[in-house]
Amino acid sequence: MEKILLRPFYFFLLMAAAAAAGGGGGGGGTDPISYALLSLKFEFVDDSNSLNDWVISSASGADRPAGKIYACSWTGIRCSDNSSKFVSLDLSMKNLGGSLSGKQFGLFSDLVDLNLSHNSFSGQLPAGVFNLTNLESLDISRNNFSGGFPSGIPRLRSLVVLDAFSNSFAGNLPADVSQVESLKVLNFAGSYFSGPIPLEYGSFKSLEFIHLAGNFLGGGIPPELGNLRFLSHMEIGYNSYEGEIPWQFGNMSDLQYLDIADANISGQIPKQLSNLTKLESLFLFKNQLTGKLPPELSKISSLKSLDLSDNLISGEIPESFSELKNLTLLSLMYNELSGPVPPSIANLPNLDTLLIWNNYFTGSLPQNLGRNSKLQHVDVSTNFFSGNIPPEICSGGGLLKLILFSNNFTGGLSPSLSNCSSLIRLRIEDNSFSGEISLRFSNLPFISYVDLSRNKFTGGIPSDIAQASFLEYFNVSDNQELGGEIPLKTWSLPNLRNFSMESCGISGNIPPFEPCKSVSVLELRTNNLTGGIPLTVSNCKQLLKMDLAENNLNGSIPVELATLPVLTELDISHNGFFGPIEGVFGNSPSLKLLNVSYNDISGPIPSTKTFEKMDITAFLGNPKLCGPPLRPCKNGISSELEIGSRRAQKLAWILVLCAVTILFVTGSVFVILHLRRRSNKGQWKMVSFSGLPQFTAKDVLRSFNYTEQDSFGKVVLPTGITVSIKKIEWGSNETEIRLQNFMRIGNVRHENLMRLLGVCYNNRFAYLLYEHLPNGSLADTITIRRDWGSKCRIVIGVAKALCFLHHGCYPAIPHGNLEAKNVLFDEKTEPRLAEYGLHSVAEPSQSPLLVKSRKETGGFGAPLIRDELCMDVYNFGELVLEILSNGRVASASEIMETSKLDSFVREVADNSFKEEVNSVIEVVLLCTRSRPFERPSMQEALKLLSGLKSVKNGNACKA
Repeated sequence: MEKILLRPFYFFLLMAAAAAAGGGGGGGGTDPISYALLSLKFEFVDDSNSLNDWVISSASGADRPAGKIYACSWTGIRCSDNSSKFVSLDLSMKNLGGSLSGKQFGLFSDLVDLNLSHNSFSGQLPAGVFNLTNLESLDISRNNFSGGFPSGIPRLRSLVVLDAFSNSFAGNLPADVSQVESLKVLNFAGSYFSGPIPLEYGSFKSLEFIHLAGNFLGGGIPPELGNLRFLSHMEIGYNSYEGEIPWQFGNMSDLQYLDIADANISGQIPKQLSNLTKLESLFLFKNQLTGKLPPELSKISSLKSLDLSDNLISGEIPESFSELKNLTLLSLMYNELSGPVPPSIANLPNLDTLLIWNNYFTGSLPQNLGRNSKLQHVDVSTNFFSGNIPPEICSGGGLLKLILFSNNFTGGLSPSLSNCSSLIRLRIEDNSFSGEISLRFSNLPFISYVDLSRNKFTGGIPSDIAQASFLEYFNVSDNQELGGEIPLKTWSLPNLRNFSMESCGISGNIPPFEPCKSVSVLELRTNNLTGGIPLTVSNCKQLLKMDLAENNLNGSIPVELATLPVLTELDISHNGFFGPIEGVFGNSPSLKLLNVSYNDISGPIPSTKTFEKMDITAFLGNPKLCGPPLRPCKNGISSELEIGSRRAQKLAWILVLCAVTILFVTGSVFVILHLRRRSNKGQWKMVSFSGLPQFTAKDVLRSFNYTEQDSFGKVVLPTGITVSIKKIEWGSNETEIRLQNFMRIGNVRHENLMRLLGVCYNNRFAYLLYEHLPNGSLADTITIRRDWGSKCRIVIGVAKALCFLHHGCYPAIPHGNLEAKNVLFDEKTEPRLAEYGLHSVAEPSQSPLLVKSRKETGGFGAPLIRDELCMDVYNFGELVLEILSNGRVASASEIMETSKLDSFVREVADNSFKEEVNSVIEVVLLCTRSRPFERPSMQEALKLLSGLKSVKNGNACKA
């Protein structure tokens, strides 16, 4: 007999029909609702077995009263009091997945509440959900539903809450949802909806909450939204609109929360917003808003949070802002505001956060700042403030962070800071503070970060610094008359990681390192320290960098330093150290630089790979030191060339005379040709950057045939240093502007950037001298199959390099030509980005490096820079695809279709890394959006990639 196979849904329907037919008596058969729920369960992926009680026992029908629903006792099921109606299905946070057919929903006609949130459901949302005509709440948030949002929602005439937050819906927002007159909560945030906000959204009858942020919405913001008179909460930011904030928004009289941040809106802030008398939070940061701050905003007496940061707003802070008595947050940072801060701002009784950094403010801070409010966070850095620190800045007893760096403050530290027990972070560097450092660390139990550098302090550092048990970072560098000694127990601080005291005039010995639990960076350069390095330095197991250069230290180099497991950089140059460099330093697992220059070091330099990679400049100024890269060490046996025979000496003189004659003739010809060329090309000149000895142009040019050298080539310079050289041509009238670009590029240093060491040039040509990287380029090895961890390391390395160029250089440096051939590998096969900024050098008239961005702080105000940076982001996305696919796929358009995307994911890595591959591809798709303003910044892209478990510390956008 032939077998008949039924799909699970139809099987359960047949069972449900049989149950209904057999249940007419006093208690037989199981109800159709329960069988339909079992059918629904069959579609779920339930790896956690969360619904293990969704079963029907064989004896269930016997005990079930007629008309009762058996499933009422199951997880997530709620029924009416008499168990006759199925009214709620709550499967939130059950770790469920799969796609839904929706065919069962037709049986759930009494359902009022459906909650599928915080799961992993995927595929399209079934239109069958709109057959639940009694539904009042539909929560499908935090899933992965995709495709267009289905039509038919007006059938849910009783719906009050629709929450679809954080899914993968695409296409236009559904306009027909506006027909649901009962709707009060609408949340479509965090998907991929595009197009404009439908005009119909202004016709909701009862809407109180709307959240559309974090999509790809564009177009103008509809003025019709101003008709939503009952709306109390609106979030529509993190999109990319066009135009201004509609003045009609001032008509939403019940509005309490308005967020249009990071939305590309422009124009001025409408003064009509002052009609929003119930508004408590106004967030308009990271836009292109211009004009002045509307004084009328002071009429919003209920306002608690005002964030207008990262715009182009100018003028002064209105005096009327002092009327905002409920204000707790005032953030105006990163604008173009100027003038003094109104003294009345200090009278705001609830103000706890004042962020006005990176503007053009002048004058003194209000002298009563802190007296009348409980300030917690104050950041006024990078302005033109003068005067002293307000004396009662910490009177409220809750000050956590005080950030005043890069201003013109003078005077001493405020006495109230000495007893500010709540203080965690103090940054006042780059000012003109003077007098003693009056901090009392015994009264600062939670202080963790102190930067007092680049001031005029005197009197040494406080002797009780060892009582700051939470202190992690301490920097007093460039206080040249500070003086004093390093307190004895400084290194015993249990959390201290960075201690910087350069150019402070300190004297005495370096205290013993007992204990030295966490110190990783120790910078004591350019002082008057004496004695030797304590042998207890062996306790500093976390030490990464020690800089003791330019002191009066002496003694031998302790071998204990060679045993430190993570020490990378040790600079003891310009001291009085003597004796040999012990061979154990060559076995250090992490050492990259040992600078012993200008001491009295003797003997041979250890001949290991560790020292072979170091530059000659690390060993100069030690007459008794020998071995590569210095002169060879003598072995005690006189060579034949040194002694020789008389016959050999006579022969040598004859050869010398012949050589001189030949050289004279050749030289004469060369001089004539050179003078001809010189009239056209000018003299050769040389600029050296950090890491290259002060070669002359002649030293460099004699190392290779510069008349034939082209593109990249490997060249060995006179001292034996190997560099890569690239040739560039230019016009004689462009030399100065190009050199400006080279000076910027040459001073850029990052672990994932190929260093520019020098430039040899005349009026026609330039040879760029780069560090030589021995392991080729990504283009050479793109087809090699790498494991997932190796691919991640390359992607993160390139991302960190680009992020530093875009966000760590001021103004930003676009790469301009990001492709596989410009990703090189060093001796550890770590990726290094090459040829950055050269696109700008090639076209000096359009050079983004020479277009000053807004306030030269890395802001992307200059359109030319912004376009270049956006193109870098796009090219980064394409490059990542090449890395993932071993060069097979180079364009995002090749994998856009779902089927192709799934196949691509399987091809890149095995299932154990599927989630990470998907995360990287999401970043690729963001970076390769067709509209430049929709692409993330490299800082944002790196942050998205930082969650990869296969790579540690992936979010460091720093040098």
